[in-house]
Amino acid sequence: MHLGIFTFNPFQENTYILYDETGDCVIVDPGCSNQKEEKILADFISGHSLNPVKLINTHCHIDHILGNKFVSEHYQLGLEIHKGELETLRSGVVVGQMYGIPYNVSPEPSSYIEEDDYLEFGQTKLKAIFTPGHSPASLSFLEEQSNILIAGDVLFLESIGRTDLPGGNMSTLLQSIDEKLMVLEDSTQVYPGHGPKTTIGHERVNNPFLRQLSR
Repeated sequence: MHLGIFTFNPFQENTYILYDETGDCVIVDPGCSNQKEEKILADFISGHSLNPVKLINTHCHIDHILGNKFVSEHYQLGLEIHKGELETLRSGVVVGQMYGIPYNVSPEPSSYIEEDDYLEFGQTKLKAIFTPGHSPASLSFLEEQSNILIAGDVLFLESIGRTDLPGGNMSTLLQSIDEKLMVLEDSTQVYPGHGPKTTIGHERVNNPFLRQLSR
């Protein structure tokens, strides 16, 4: 599996395009917030002759959904999220107004992703891992062959997601990281919703938030 990585919007959110040799691709957390950012995303897709087949959100905080409407309409894709994120998705209008950010309202989900589902595209499978705590029903996605984890805002380089937003809970987040992510191989590459990539092994040793965990 290959990745296209883009940093969009005032929150410096990481948007990912996942693709393989077939040309099929999945767009994860499109944060593009203006026409310039939309063009960057679209130019990468057309420049690599990719065929978008899925639009998914790891979670539905405003910075991760700003481009949902553009991607959904431009590529005729339904939105896929965990059902537990629906209220967060629908709060986007109010949150956008609160931050003074123009928000083209996301479509409603066309289907829901459950824990341990496999999302298939081309010759690739993504395993959905339920990792709540930063938001009510965050999902992380593991590509087991490449050992790549798309982590949303659950785990960052030597940090973790904030838990002071609606639906956040520190103990739940730490439990998610401990039971769902720290059991992965040390070599697992972690691509977070903000900032640079890291590995499970690096976080196991260096993340100050995880020192209280048993593993």
